[in-house]
Order: sequence, then C-alpha cells, then structure tokens
Amino acid sequence: MRTPVIALFILAAPALAQHQPRVGARTTSPDAMIAQMNPVAPQEEMSRLIAAADAHPLGSLENPVRVAGPDGERAYLVRLHCPDGASVRIGLRREAGIGPYGSVVGAYDVGCAGGGSRIVFDMYQEEYQEIRAPAGFTLTPR
Repeated sequence: MRTPVIALFILAAPALAQHQPRVGARTTSPDAMIAQMNPVAPQEEMSRLIAAADAHPLGSLENPVRVAGPDGERAYLVRLHCPDGASVRIGLRREAGIGPYGSVVGAYDVGCAGGGSRIVFDMYQEEYQEIRAPAGFTLTPR
C-alpha cells in the first residue's frame, strides 16, 4: 500500500521544525550584526584611506585632489598656476576610473609653457577642500 505524500509531510513536519529557527526569534543582537557588517568606524576608515593615499603624489589616481562637486573642480583649477606663475590651460574632463575612496574620479589635462600634466579629482568629497597643489604647481589662496 502506498503512503500518501501528504501523510509523509505531516509526519515529517515536527522533525523539520526542530531544525529551523522559530519565526521572529532573534539569532543575533543588533549590535553584533552591525559589528559584523563594518567593524571599523567610518571616520577611522576614512583616516586610514587618506593616510594610504598621501603616500602617492597629489593629483594622481592613487591620491586624487579631493573637492566638492564639479564646482569644486573648476574652483580648484582656476586657482592652479604653472611654475612660472601663469594660469594653466585646462583640457577636457574625462573619467579616470575608481579612486582610493571608492568613487569614480575624473581627470583633466592641464598645460603649461613647459609641457602638460594630468590631474585627477575626486569630486565626491563634500566635506573637504584641498589646499595643496600637485608637485610643480602653485595654488593661490581663496
């Protein structure tokens, strides 16, 4: 005689219930869950990323100039000057990849009488305005 499938399920249900957590039962505390997601505070993580980036030349892909949005990029470029004091010639902006802070960065080709250079910007740094100039350039104060 064949046992109906429904009867098998009814007989097996108590055994299955023993292995599954009770609906709504807490398995981990909220504090433990948050600690597992990101064990480092955001400020500590950003400080670590900035320190690692500062080991590279300012304006490179590894250490982009941090500014607040497209307006911040333009404001920085207006204040940037060549070694002879002349304003830089600003080329087109193009995407340059992913920077050390996890955001898309952009690059401008800038020209001076003695040649050109590429300066990379991270415009997603609303809380910071760069006051340094890349090597070989000067930056006028605001």
